[in-house]
Amino acid sequence: MKHVTILVPKGNANLSSITGSHEILTSADAYWQRQGNKPRLEITLASTESELKLDAGFVTVHPIHIQTIQKTDLLIIPSAPYSAQLIRENEAMIGWIREQYLGGAEIASMCTGAFLLAATGLMDGRLCSTHWSAEASFRQLYPKIKLQADKLITAEKGIYTNGGAYSFLNLILFLVEKYFDRQTAIYCSKLFQIDMERSSQSPFFIFQTQKNHGDPLIEQAQTYIEEHLSGKISFEALAADLAISRRNFDRRFIKATGNTPVEYLQRVKIEVAKKSLEKGRKSIVDVMDEVGYSDDKAFREVFRKITSLSPLEYRAKYNRHAASV
Repeated sequence: MKHVTILVPKGNANLSSITGSHEILTSADAYWQRQGNKPRLEITLASTESELKLDAGFVTVHPIHIQTIQKTDLLIIPSAPYSAQLIRENEAMIGWIREQYLGGAEIASMCTGAFLLAATGLMDGRLCSTHWSAEASFRQLYPKIKLQADKLITAEKGIYTNGGAYSFLNLILFLVEKYFDRQTAIYCSKLFQIDMERSSQSPFFIFQTQKNHGDPLIEQAQTYIEEHLSGKISFEALAADLAISRRNFDRRFIKATGNTPVEYLQRVKIEVAKKSLEKGRKSIVDVMDEVGYSDDKAFREVFRKITSLSPLEYRAKYNRHAASV
């Protein structure tokens, strides 16, 4: 039997990722036993506190203390809004997570639970995902981690992470298939009505313009880019106007935003295009023109690269009044 520990950190941990994980894994084990198998999982909630209030104090949980667990097979870190205080308050838990992993446990972190996972130091040089809205902060705090914010799930050396919000359901299904089998995962998918085929959170991504980096020259460049989307932008000329070499401009831009100038321009253009497709009745060609694309193929390729959908698919998904082009 495998021992699963769902952690409850100090701070406003997301209740749904705690109770949802427990409910789906418990249901998976019950289904497994109905097929004539022995119980597969023992599931506990654990913390450094004997009582924690969640959801603005409306719910109280009573986990066991982590130090009473000598060894666990799988640790689940729920989503929790990041703050420096979150890391400080959970230093003992962070150290315990590291010890358990080095002792053979696997780890699954959900959404912004990745910040707690990253604080263990186990993720340097490894793949990780988190909520798209936390991408800039995560990159700034943990530059050694290979963040893939477009990925719904990452899996590497017994550590599993997922993207944002309720996509934790997909990570739990992934774990159900790993710890039970495909049929049990399909059963849970149908029971809880979770789409098993999702692999990206890109269609849900809202691009943040990343201006909290403290580099006024790059912020000036960002503003210029955002105000000149419909025309052609020469980054050589922009760098010259800002009295900086192109090489240093690129270096500082990447350091400040996590994107090259070209990537940033593409992302801003596609974010504007997305909003036009969501709200209005403009044709795809009109939207292309609005954001400065003259090449239909190039626009569609960049749009799909960033959103995982074609412009037409995106409009059909988010604009109920979409008309065919």
